[in-house]
Amino acid sequence: MNNFTYHNPTKIIFGEGTIETIGREIPKDARILMTYGGGSIKNNGVYEQVKNALKGHTLFEFGGIEANPQYSTLMKAVEVCRKENISFLLAVGGGSVIDGTKFIATAVFFEGEAWDILTKNAKTDKFVPLAAILTLPATGSEMNGFGVISRKETGQKLAFGRPPFTNPVFSVLDPTVTKTLSPRQRGNGVVDAFIHVTEQYMTYPSNSPVQDRYAESLLKTLIEVGPEYYPDPENMEAAKNLIWAATMALNGNLSCGVPVDWATHSIGHELTVLEGIDHGRTLAIVWPGMMHVMRDTKREKLLQYACRVWGITDGSDDERIDAAIRKTEEFFHSVSVPTRLSDYRLGKEVIGKVVANLKNNGFTTLGEKRLVTPEKVAEILTNRL
Repeated sequence: MNNFTYHNPTKIIFGEGTIETIGREIPKDARILMTYGGGSIKNNGVYEQVKNALKGHTLFEFGGIEANPQYSTLMKAVEVCRKENISFLLAVGGGSVIDGTKFIATAVFFEGEAWDILTKNAKTDKFVPLAAILTLPATGSEMNGFGVISRKETGQKLAFGRPPFTNPVFSVLDPTVTKTLSPRQRGNGVVDAFIHVTEQYMTYPSNSPVQDRYAESLLKTLIEVGPEYYPDPENMEAAKNLIWAATMALNGNLSCGVPVDWATHSIGHELTVLEGIDHGRTLAIVWPGMMHVMRDTKREKLLQYACRVWGITDGSDDERIDAAIRKTEEFFHSVSVPTRLSDYRLGKEVIGKVVANLKNNGFTTLGEKRLVTPEKVAEILTNRL
């Protein structure tokens, strides 16, 4: 196990009916900007719950943050913050809204071109505090300090983070808000959480049994709970366990002292930028190909995954790895998430585009050992035709 420092300042408020408590968590004299997406919170009752909980507070609103939050939209929110002297941000939505709000919190006091925060790792020493009310479990953004922002004009989708400053002060996880999610959103969320775990687990052995067993328990929980949560919006026990698994999948715990990958996410981001495929669905396309092509680099952990997560113990090494890949795809299919480029009517022409975008963004050596080159990316995506 490697050296590490771990600090997570986010307070979690978990359970049914917990949105009503937020008024006690935010200073009475705060000037609050509530951020949200396309307006679904006005249809599912969350908007009204938030408004009632914040009676007596000074509250402004900014809606319209996209599923892949756009830089141009977020900069409009930054201007609102500056104009209205906003002192607290409240993100009400899924990972995209929370990610976008983290960027707003970072950009308000930034002097210069705010896109430099993403492209040049530009620093600022002042942030607007933020909190979150999670409406779509998937990304884990509710308990970490990182986000991903898109810019349509440049064809980029880039990650950033300034933890602990961009960690939510608190996050509300109320399972009842998942009732109005579509099956597509629910399935995407299950896959997203699953791949967050594998990106931190499926690398190479580092004598980290605590992290390994922790990751395996989350994977097994998602495999068990995901197919129950996906079709049944009234199953609150499944929703509770799915939300907590998704939050724990990317709150920093799993990566303590271990090597991490994130190549699947980098490739998936390009499929979203180029073809508009939902983030979770891009991961379901790429990950089986990653396991297949990078099996030599990941062999020991793939065999461990096959045994401990899927109970596969018979056959040669390659036969067990192939069986684990099949089981993984079957799991994605069980929540109605496709796993092939052809499922989106895409052929080999998209491969060159993805590779070119990765090169343009400087992502030419990806993965835990920096061995996922442009040639390997092409091989991975060819496997997914």
